[in-house]
Amino acid sequence: MAQVALIGASGNAGSRILKELSDRGHKVTAIARDTGRIATLPGVTPTPGDANDRASLAALLKGHDAVISSVHFSVSNVETLVGAVRDAGVKRYLVVGGAGSLEVAPGQKLIDQPDFPEAYRAEAAAGGEFLDYLRGVDDLDWTFLSPSAEFVPGERTGRFRLGKDSLLTHDGGSSISFEDFAIALVDELETPRHARQRFTVGY
Repeated sequence: MAQVALIGASGNAGSRILKELSDRGHKVTAIARDTGRIATLPGVTPTPGDANDRASLAALLKGHDAVISSVHFSVSNVETLVGAVRDAGVKRYLVVGGAGSLEVAPGQKLIDQPDFPEAYRAEAAAGGEFLDYLRGVDDLDWTFLSPSAEFVPGERTGRFRLGKDSLLTHDGGSSISFEDFAIALVDELETPRHARQRFTVGY
């Protein structure tokens, strides 16, 4: 059982990660701007917090075994988040990543493809910059988990594949449910295999 701080606990991915952590018996400080949107679950303490306030966030993160960040890249700041984790003295930092920085061919990223949706471009670009920043961080045990191209509500099947820096595809495209993504992330929390690495999950 770990003491985990989850930033962005009320979001699409965050809420599924929160449930997975709770179901597995972890103690979770569930951080969100609006705690009214955080599910009532065993071992979960809803806590109001601002991902863009380094000092107050660091105070909330202190004493935890790991921090999981599930916030939109375009409305957060990697230096603020990493700084808060450092200030809190927490060594493990897991990030809900994006798919845009995954490669579809050697040297070709998903975000650079002509059919990449314009609506997601700013968020995907910010996610790539977040990952680039983490790759220069050597004093934290960080992990960045990228979903597949379609990251959507679905079933918790437990049947998926893991990869590294290349987009995982199947006959129907490239996809992973929030629920199965949560399994892969909590598996990594419990049994670390990708220290200071990005990896990806998909069907």
